[in-house]
Amino acid sequence: MTKQKLPLPPFNQETAKQKIQLAEDAWNGKDPIKVSKAYSIDTEWRNRSHFINGREEVQQFLKNKWATELDYKLKKELWAFTNNKIAVRFEYEYRNEQNEWFRAYGNENWEFDQYGLMKKRFASINDIPIEESERKL
Repeated sequence: MTKQKLPLPPFNQETAKQKIQLAEDAWNGKDPIKVSKAYSIDTEWRNRSHFINGREEVQQFLKNKWATELDYKLKKELWAFTNNKIAVRFEYEYRNEQNEWFRAYGNENWEFDQYGLMKKRFASINDIPIEESERKL
């Protein structure tokens, strides 16, 4: 039996916002195992030019991401929702190992299964270099 990840679809404005806040909190915790449990075993991702399939690949991707994107801080907001889909606008900041700061902007399209697990995540992301003094998050 698959464990449920509340809130479940169909989403309304309140439950869509709850789902987004849970994702934001988990990603800011930077624990690849914990984050991956919000995704179905066979989840499909497109993250920039990376195509990721399955929870194990998600875990490895996130482990690598947070090893190179230091002091990572993310903020997500609701763009739109329907029955089992949510569109999110986000921004995050990080620095690299050379202590150069960046802000990333993007959009994600999420699709959930009946258990509230994300089965599809398609992200379009752009980075811009910033000065440490320009940080917002």
